[in-house]
Amino acid sequence: MKDATGRTAKVARKTRETDITLTLDLDATGGAVRTGVAFFDHLLGSMAFHGRFRLDLEAKGDLAVDAHHLVEDTGLVLGQAFAELFAATGQVARFGHAVIPMDEALSEVAIDVCGRPTLAWRAAFSQGWVGSFDLSLLKEFFSAFASQAKISLHAETRCGENSHHMAEALFKALGRALQQAYRPAEAEMSSKGRIG
Repeated sequence: MKDATGRTAKVARKTRETDITLTLDLDATGGAVRTGVAFFDHLLGSMAFHGRFRLDLEAKGDLAVDAHHLVEDTGLVLGQAFAELFAATGQVARFGHAVIPMDEALSEVAIDVCGRPTLAWRAAFSQGWVGSFDLSLLKEFFSAFASQAKISLHAETRCGENSHHMAEALFKALGRALQQAYRPAEAEMSSKGRIG
């Protein structure tokens, strides 16, 4: 199920593995994120807060297996929401970029709303886990998000010693880059005359 009006989108996805409902509002702030995976909630909440948009997300998944399906499908649904917003509004600034420090860590995200899904992933974490959360799942999230949003997405952890800081800085950078890329724009988005 998809529904986009102006700068608000609602997307729902239900499979045998996950059940996700999401509302994204680029003109509001706040919201609530509940996935059943505390660290993932923390990352998504940081992304929305620093992106200055409202994210309401309720996600359930087969966590008895592991968090893979839930994390990946959340990326799919969030990407669908951004794709729907672009389809509804037609014109956005297109490019977004942020470099965010968090203590000793520094992470970077760059976005091009170009209609050509691409992920360039250069994120290496000092520790493979934060608590019970497997950080290898973050690449699955970013890949799913880029594919459904139809954007070119570059994500990099430049440096850091604490994986929590590195991952959180990456999601804060994602939020800021999204805020820039999806702000309203009047001018042509491509010298070709069309995106894609």
